[in-house]
Amino acid sequence: MPENRQPTGERSTAAAGAGTIPRAPPFDATLRLLEKGYPFISNRCERLRTDVFRTRLMLRDVVCMRGPAAAALLYGHPDLTRVGAMPATALWLLQDMGSVQQLDGEAHRHRKAMFVELLMQPRAVDRLVHLFRDAWLERLTAWQSMRQVTLLPEASLILTRAVCRWAGVPLPDQNGSRTAKDLAGMIDNTGRFGPRLWIALSRRDRAERWLQQIIENVRAGRWNPGPETALHAVAFHRDPEGDMLDIRDAAVEMLNILRPVVAIGRFIVFTALELSRDELWCHLFQGGNDELIEDFVEEVRRTAPFFPFIGARAKKAIEWEGHDFPQGQWLLLDLYGTNHDPRLFKEPQEFRPQRQLSWRQQDYAFIPQGAGDTATTHRCPGEAITVEIMKESVRLLCREMTYRVPAQDLSVRLNRIPAQPESGFIIDQVQPRR
Repeated sequence: MPENRQPTGERSTAAAGAGTIPRAPPFDATLRLLEKGYPFISNRCERLRTDVFRTRLMLRDVVCMRGPAAAALLYGHPDLTRVGAMPATALWLLQDMGSVQQLDGEAHRHRKAMFVELLMQPRAVDRLVHLFRDAWLERLTAWQSMRQVTLLPEASLILTRAVCRWAGVPLPDQNGSRTAKDLAGMIDNTGRFGPRLWIALSRRDRAERWLQQIIENVRAGRWNPGPETALHAVAFHRDPEGDMLDIRDAAVEMLNILRPVVAIGRFIVFTALELSRDELWCHLFQGGNDELIEDFVEEVRRTAPFFPFIGARAKKAIEWEGHDFPQGQWLLLDLYGTNHDPRLFKEPQEFRPQRQLSWRQQDYAFIPQGAGDTATTHRCPGEAITVEIMKESVRLLCREMTYRVPAQDLSVRLNRIPAQPESGFIIDQVQPRR
């Protein structure tokens, strides 16, 4: 039976009094955010005994919040927008201007419908999972001759090959390694500053130019990816007025399909980490028990530090839970903290697949990749793909190969965004299971 979520308790979002939002010191909390990382919002919520507080980040006033009510606000209120809600460098690396995340209203619903159709149809999901499995087994042959295998970059390479084949996108390099590094670099450098960030931005620009050329070739009839592919759908997608996407916007949206699939590599590494912590799981899955694998990977999604928070901005003055937010107010929802709230998940630091969580519930408590209805909100449309690929990675790790996890630094720094085991998760003595 699923483990019941805990009641919200007496504390509410209005704990400080209707209309009164406590302010967290210091004057500007940017350095504190960089120091604390993922727990930044929830730590301050606990200290102030509230689920909503005000502070400044990068000298900009922001209201930070957590919990289901806050998630329902950020993913359901029609007068909130994602435009202007993300630091510019993170926007350029992860979404860019002109993407579906930067749209509102009918324009958003129309563009989002394309992503839902491409990423949530069972046949499309199954095909991508099969290609992922094939790409993994191809690399398994190479791993046998390698002294050590670092799973994070290898998973990125496997996912790059699989998603490009699935989408109908020809790789510019023969084995996909450069493309994998470019796509993974956009994810890895999201929370960074300095030279590595600028290198990642230049590689994103290179990736956009590559995809622009491919889309131009598709539209001109010089490349036929097949009518059921994501590349064909994006290249010929029309907006509500009947116009095809600008070539740059089309490349941005194509990149917004490829890059998030490569990002699943981090979830795969956290999946392998949990399997290594208790060998009984792999023994259990070697003998079948497929019905338990989804519970396992969904608990990985809940516990693993992936997206820390998501932002929104008020298009006009709004009222919520007795609080008045002026036009332009920046809001920040704590995804990680909500998934680790003991009022929602008993002993949240414990890894318990018996919670039987599922993205299918489309609720506002279990929100590793967003909240609410996928079709109508900004919730990630790739959760089905994420979960199915993670499930396949469990089958591959437990049933198709044997390996050793040598001594290494598997600590996870929560002030590194995005987080990962320090070593990238190294395995050795890799052999196919006989």
